Order: sequence, then C-alpha cells, then structure tokens
Amino acid sequence: MTEKPTIGLMLGDVTGIGPEIAVKLLSRADTHAQARVVIVGDKRVLDLGMADAGKTLNVKVVDSLSDIDWNDGSIPMIDRGDTDPAAFTRGALSADAGRLAGETLGWMTERVLEGQLDGICFAPLNKAALNRGGFKFNDEHELFAHWNKHEGYYGEINVISQFVTFRVTSHVSLRRAVDLVTPERIKGAVTLAHSTLQAFGTSSPRIGVAALNPHGGESGLFGDEELKIIAPTLKKLAEQGLPTQGPLPSDTVFLKAVRKEFDAVVIMYHDQGQIATKLLGFFEGVTITGGLKTTYTTPAHGTAYDIVGQGKANEGAIAKAFHFCARIAAHKKNSALVAEVA
Repeated sequence: MTEKPTIGLMLGDVTGIGPEIAVKLLSRADTHAQARVVIVGDKRVLDLGMADAGKTLNVKVVDSLSDIDWNDGSIPMIDRGDTDPAAFTRGALSADAGRLAGETLGWMTERVLEGQLDGICFAPLNKAALNRGGFKFNDEHELFAHWNKHEGYYGEINVISQFVTFRVTSHVSLRRAVDLVTPERIKGAVTLAHSTLQAFGTSSPRIGVAALNPHGGESGLFGDEELKIIAPTLKKLAEQGLPTQGPLPSDTVFLKAVRKEFDAVVIMYHDQGQIATKLLGFFEGVTITGGLKTTYTTPAHGTAYDIVGQGKANEGAIAKAFHFCARIAAHKKNSALVAEVA
C-alpha cells in the first residue's frame, strides 16, 4: 500500500533567490508526480517569484490544510500575509526576513507534528538573518531539533549524485570540533548513515569514515584520535551490525567514494566534507536534517544575493531537495501504514 506524501514548500528568505527557484520547482511536472505540494508563505512573495522566473502558476489560496481539494488541478497555498516584498531590500541580509522565515518554518513544523504535513522542503535561508531575527541557535538544524523536542544525536546530511555525507560535528569552530569527536557522536553519525541510506533504498550501505588528522594520524605521529577514539568505536559498531571502512585519510576517502566504493562518507568536521560536496555538486547538492521526527530538506547552496531578480537562478538543487523530502516522507508514511495494518 503506497500513498503520496504531502510536502509543505517554504519560499525561503524573501531577499534571496528562494521565491524564484520555488516557482521553477513548482512548474515542473515531476514535482507533482512525487508528492502533494502545499505552498506556505505570503502570496505577494510567490508573485515576486513568478515575475523573476517568468512563469505563472495555477495557485489557489486556502484557509487551512483541511480545506484543500487535491482534485481541482490547482496548487494549494496557505497565505500567511506577513511578508511584503516591497518592505525589503533585495539581495541584502535582513533580520526581519530571517524572523519571518523562521516563523513560517515553525508553523509548518507544528503541522508535521500534528500529522497534517509529511515533510518540509524549504528554499534557501540566511543563517545570520535567522539568528538576528531572534532564533538564537548555531544553525537551523539545532532550531529544528528544539522544535521537535529531540533528545540524542541528530545531524546534517549532504547529498550529491556521487555520494552522501554525514557529520560527527557541524557548525562549531574547528578547535571545538576536535573535542566533539567522541564515541557517542561517531555512533550517532554512523547509525544515521545506515538508516538514511536504507530509507533511500540501499539495503546494505557501504560507508567510509574519514580520519580526523592528516594521513589518518600516521600511526599516532600527527595525532592519536584515530587510534584511541575513532577506530575502536568503529570496531564496536561493526560488531553491532553497523559495518564501515576507516578511518581513512580525508584526502583519499572521497576519491574512493567518487569511484563508487562507498555510498556515503562519515566526516569528522564541517569543511572536511563540504569542500568535496560543493566542488563536485554545487548546483545539485541537498541538505537534509536527519534523525528528527520531522523531515526537512533544502538546497545546499545559499540565498545567492548576487543574482537575485535576474531570472537565472538554477532550480536543480531544490528539485533534488524536494525529491529526497518526498522519498523520505513516503518511506516514513508507508512504514507507518504497514505497521497499522499489521
């Protein structure tokens, strides 16, 4: 028994390219083939996106999610009426824009937790704007975990066509990241890697784990975290049915992944993986918040202030983000239906 998930689409920060690429996404037939889509935001922002994209959508504003008629051929929209594009300077950071984007995502999260939406795909945010707008978290993932009342490990996942990355540490200083490379966080990242890849349809994931130090520590010459922390933890996880290969030097582990020896790489710190994924797949990269009740996906790129309003923003990454949101949400939804029948 399968059923399309219902995905909420947020238009992103009004000062960036989000509205434009959201419209381009909604103009694609494959978007609607994968899931039911409801737009959440301000209709004036959507109109701005249509003008930028040079496309017109058949949109119907509804008062609530329960009012949607999925058979009338239109794209439903919840018009929050809170964001007047004329009040913002395009291509410039705005605390008010960050606040409004955060409030919209908060509203959508409540609807997921109530069972009215199955997942959230959002166009690019500006992390600084979100923070200045009152959401005092290191990043949106930490904010999402707070909204979901999550305890335990969760993490950012980055997807490109060649491989997927999972993080032991994320948006912290490099000095702090080294202290956060612990057995508990390594276990969380490896466990999330296995469960996520299985949700993608890979029954026996092949996962490489990056070392922390140059040359994998060179047998302790350049650091002993590989010997004392990473390798022993990976050995224990393999004994528990979570096999990996590593720790492998980070200057070679991605070469193996590109050669399809791995489906995913577990990285120790942010730039270790982001340099590789953005170099190889900037226009298709996807960011997923993994480990929470709510599924969140977004393009890996930012608000692209330098090309706002020019009509040339590429929707490839948000199309991929929507695809993975629909896929993960469908997996969760249909697994729950099977459990109910059983």
